[in-house]
Amino acid sequence: MPESAIIRVAIIEDHDDFREGLYHILQGSEGFRCVGRYASIEEGVPRLPSADVMLLDIRLPGKSGIEGIAPIKQKFPAIQVIMLTVYEDDTNIFAAIRAGADGYLLKKTQPARLLQAIQEAASGGMPMTPLVARQAVTLLKSHLRPEAQTVRFTPRESEILILLTEGLNYAMIGERLFISLDTVRNHIRHIYEKLHVHTKAEAVAKAIKGNMV
Repeated sequence: MPESAIIRVAIIEDHDDFREGLYHILQGSEGFRCVGRYASIEEGVPRLPSADVMLLDIRLPGKSGIEGIAPIKQKFPAIQVIMLTVYEDDTNIFAAIRAGADGYLLKKTQPARLLQAIQEAASGGMPMTPLVARQAVTLLKSHLRPEAQTVRFTPRESEILILLTEGLNYAMIGERLFISLDTVRNHIRHIYEKLHVHTKAEAVAKAIKGNMV
């Protein structure tokens, strides 16, 4: 497999056995490579190599995983951060999304689904455990702002924004709407400009909070 086709994954997880299990799943699966594994934000961020996806626990020694999202994205803005945790409570889900998480999975997720989620994140999707996705939408809708919505989208932009909130990646949106990947990217760039955001997580959160979808 060409090097450019391999998804590079980093792990920050303080439970040794679980971290090593993730490592072996990645190394034993075609198309994936673990490029770094660490036990804390303090250990991982300074040593973090360039990666496509980060698997990040929430409860860590020192800084929490949620606190670690900002420095991770500051170092590598394009990295996709998937929270991988035992916590499925509203507080952690909402805090992770607001901090910029690109996905939220529970540790009980089966290996095949985890690998699929990593692929989705690397392709621009926002993978979530189904229960977490429902909670996230409910939470974000409960934080709607009362002021009138002033952002105006074209019909196509509205369609794409709705599909983004459903977790579809760029390729899947293109297939659903019968448009090219470049056209999807162009519409999403305009959506980001109108929302004054830079990531799909920010766009999804702002769209739901602002009752745009």
